Amino acid sequence: MRTLILLTLTLVFSVPVLGEQSTTASDIRQMAERFLQVWAEEQQGLGRRVAYQTGNVDRRLKLALCEGEPELEFASNPLRTPSPSILISCAGKRPWRMYVSASVEVYGPAIVAARPLTRGERLSSSALTTSEVQLNASRRGTLTDIQSIQGMLVRRPVKTGTVLTPDLLEAPDAIERGDHVIILARTGSFSVSSRGKALGNASIGEQVVVENLRSARTVKATVVAPGRVEIPMQ
Repeated sequence: MRTLILLTLTLVFSVPVLGEQSTTASDIRQMAERFLQVWAEEQQGLGRRVAYQTGNVDRRLKLALCEGEPELEFASNPLRTPSPSILISCAGKRPWRMYVSASVEVYGPAIVAARPLTRGERLSSSALTTSEVQLNASRRGTLTDIQSIQGMLVRRPVKTGTVLTPDLLEAPDAIERGDHVIILARTGSFSVSSRGKALGNASIGEQVVVENLRSARTVKATVVAPGRVEIPMQ
């Protein structure tokens, strides 16, 4: 994203806006506004709607004349906060850099609860819908692909219309206590499998204690798929 914006701004500022011997507050404000305009147009191409406004710049500000092209970038992710700062910098013999505050509202489609959801409920498409929301109203982020979260579990009760965020969901257990599992012992490209029984619950990527049904030995293994665990071969 940054590369595209910088390239675009290079074209925008190819005719220097700084025709005097200094960079004024008006120059800085124009740069920030044009930067936000370019970014908003890019977001529009992604199906998002952006409302923005630059913050105040001290009228007394005077910086050295920028010999090259100024570089502009967000100092914080505008898709995660409505108050990102814009870093404007200039290299050369008399380099400078400064931050300009901005107010940014990004609207786009996100997944919301189509009805009340209970704690521990397993999600299905019938419980979800998509609606336009302010995507950067919360730092927790939003979700956009209903298929990718089907089968996930709800961590706590959710009201109708609530925007679903990653922290509200958790993956279901891939293995439950008492399940029979395949234990895979691996070293390099060589592996040996045996049958075992899970002594606890765990999701993919988590560890669980399993009992080898042949040797009765218990080992701690990593869940790699439903019904499958893996241990390093010793």
